Amino acid sequence: MVALDGNAIGGLLQEVFGTDMTGAEATCATCGAAGPVAETVVYLRGPGTVVRCRTCSGVLMVISQIRGMNCVDLGGTERGQAGVAAFAERERTT
Repeated sequence: MVALDGNAIGGLLQEVFGTDMTGAEATCATCGAAGPVAETVVYLRGPGTVVRCRTCSGVLMVISQIRGMNCVDLGGTERGQAGVAAFAERERTT
């Protein structure tokens, strides 16, 4: 499988969250490493799009499409869905 950086899913994240999320900080729940989504490691051919921590390879998020709907699992991020949702809302209102 070819590993890409987080910029490869910029369009998908825009579709899901309604704003550019490549600059959002993602903190790994496994090792605590933090950095922009653009610097994560992305695999597009898994069961959905798999985003991994560049430091420890822990899974940060998985985005799958089920019946035409994007389903997002942010369980591998320290702040989970609440942190990403807060970032997206802040970006939309500024």
